[in-house]
Amino acid sequence: MGEGDAIWAPSVLPYGALGTLSHYPQLHFGRRMEPKVSEGGLNVTLTIRLLMHGKEVGSIIGKKGETVKKMREESGARINISEGNCPERIVTITGPTDAIFKAFAMIAYKFEEDIINSMSNSPATSKPPVTLRLVVPASQCGSLIGKGGSKIKEIRESTGAQVQVAGDMLPNSTERAVTISGTPDAIIQCVRQICVVMLESPPKGATIPYRPKPASTPVIFAGGQAYTIQGQYAIPHPDLTKLHQLAMQQTPFPPLGQTNPAFPGLDASPPASTHELTIPNDLIGCIIGRQGTKINEIRQMSGAQIKIANATEGSSERQITITGTPANISLAQYLINARLTSEVTGMGAL
Repeated sequence: MGEGDAIWAPSVLPYGALGTLSHYPQLHFGRRMEPKVSEGGLNVTLTIRLLMHGKEVGSIIGKKGETVKKMREESGARINISEGNCPERIVTITGPTDAIFKAFAMIAYKFEEDIINSMSNSPATSKPPVTLRLVVPASQCGSLIGKGGSKIKEIRESTGAQVQVAGDMLPNSTERAVTISGTPDAIIQCVRQICVVMLESPPKGATIPYRPKPASTPVIFAGGQAYTIQGQYAIPHPDLTKLHQLAMQQTPFPPLGQTNPAFPGLDASPPASTHELTIPNDLIGCIIGRQGTKINEIRQMSGAQIKIANATEGSSERQITITGTPANISLAQYLINARLTSEVTGMGAL
């Protein structure tokens, strides 16, 4: 079963009150909604995906991995944490029903413990709620919200937890984040109800799972030099500096009010040329960025004009046309490739 094939459980129990599920109402599981009943109750393997920030992941892993090891041993669930130097990580919990929710409850109570510990060094008097984010196929979110928001309202009122379904899908996926906050017990009861809804309305079509991307390394230009930001330090980037200087000397359009050639005996700018690239559809988002921020940044840094063709039906690629001087085009290509490398391997310069 892949990461995107999450099957949701119908019941969540508070940690410490978990036994077998044989005395709980038997609900239907799996794609064909057939119950698999064993002597100990419902014997089915489930997968729940949680989205966590780095600090939360550190809390779950613990010193030398001791906390997550204990959670695995005591719950009997498999707990996998996605790799990579990412600001966000996916925590996948897989196992039989009772194991899943022992692990889930242990995580909720660990987060509450972290909140209590942080308050001992803080002047705050009111305890903030525990917050967990589930990753849910977008095709199931309509059922979770209900007609006119009726279902989500019912879940909030009956559990006392706050539930928010993100309006947008997570990048490069067909999943949305569902944020739950409240006391650990409220959260657990809330997830129980969410799981029932998920079972009643299985995902439609294929699910493309969300995979967090590595944090991009910012690039700044100062005094004609290019630097990449690593931690608290700006590291000179000689290759990018050369391309940047060339591009700035050979801008396709002279600055406003400047009519004299930039170099005696030469035109103000070499003739503009055009270069075309094709990029897979699933990677175009990392080039464009949220609301076009990345592509505008690349245009500004390189001095090139960059046009991205609209998606063509039946094609898995998009065409990018870069226009400018050779130096503009080289820098634009470098910046685009750095974005792609960062997206695919996490080792790009941007």
